[in-house]
Amino acid sequence: MNFKNYLVVIPGIILAFVLYTLSQGFNNIIGLEFFRSPKSPISTAMIAILLGIFFGNIFSIRKSFQEGLDFTREHILKLGIIFLGIQLKPFEFLNFGKIVIPLIIICIISVLVVIKLLIIKLKIPTRMAYLISVGSTVCGTTAIIATAPVIKANKNEVSYAIANITLFGILSMLLYPYFANIYFEGNALFAGLFLGTSIHETSQVAAAGLIYDQQFNSPETLNIATVTKLIRNTFLIIMIPLFAFLYNRGKRKEKNYSILNIFPYFVLGFVGMIILRNLGDQLFILDSEDEWLKIINFIEVSSKIFLTMAMAAIGLSTNLKDIITMGYKPFFVGFIAMLTVGVVSILTLEIYLKLFI
Repeated sequence: MNFKNYLVVIPGIILAFVLYTLSQGFNNIIGLEFFRSPKSPISTAMIAILLGIFFGNIFSIRKSFQEGLDFTREHILKLGIIFLGIQLKPFEFLNFGKIVIPLIIICIISVLVVIKLLIIKLKIPTRMAYLISVGSTVCGTTAIIATAPVIKANKNEVSYAIANITLFGILSMLLYPYFANIYFEGNALFAGLFLGTSIHETSQVAAAGLIYDQQFNSPETLNIATVTKLIRNTFLIIMIPLFAFLYNRGKRKEKNYSILNIFPYFVLGFVGMIILRNLGDQLFILDSEDEWLKIINFIEVSSKIFLTMAMAAIGLSTNLKDIITMGYKPFFVGFIAMLTVGVVSILTLEIYLKLFI
């Protein structure tokens, strides 16, 4: 991106930051004035996305802002996720790593089986069902866009699938943090695993983890949810070839996908930040501990600001009219997919809890 391109994105980034500031202000007002508490029952991240949805559907977003909002959703979001890595000390995540991958695999298989049955029952287009299933099980819109070319999905099918994933992703993002805290009785590990496996988009998982952290003072849950989702994202490397094979069976072999093109490279940045934390702890813990802790705190705060800005940008770009115009069948499939991955995640965690803890 050249200098002129950077200037173009500035207005949209500023708008996202303004909404973040408003959200923080509303959070303080709700907590202090209405509940006489320093902490609002509605988190800053939730307020940001709700304000974004409200303003984005009341007013028409000018093109001069849209490029910056797109930049915020795409790049500032990823930077915020990368910065989250500073909170993780190396090998902390090994405690839950042994159940993350099996949990993800079980959730993916369950949704695929259920959606296959729904294709037969509701007679919805196979391509639409595949898009909804890959969006529900792996990484939302990114998975849908990456899968569409290999199964020759048309624009309407892609738009319907994205609207579907957006709707149920936002619902789960807003509701699941509170549900997880109640159901898992404040267990940070299980709450994080549940959020990381049951919510569609990376941004939505990050927002849900942030809401949980802000409301229940649990940065560990935010970390676990984020790492779980990043591991889940890498399954796109398996799912794209799988759907290409399933859809093109008996046809000419397709080669429209590339592993390099679909790999989520910001995962490497997240891992790099974990390594930086390890090196910093070793190098500065004796000589410059206070300065190093200030750096860690600055990166943590920046991460949460970036993520909240991204939530505001996502809200501003969410068109409720597009969601309302969906047919009931794709809507039903999306709801069942969301319900399946959530219930399977809970049942798997319950079984693990009884067998190993």
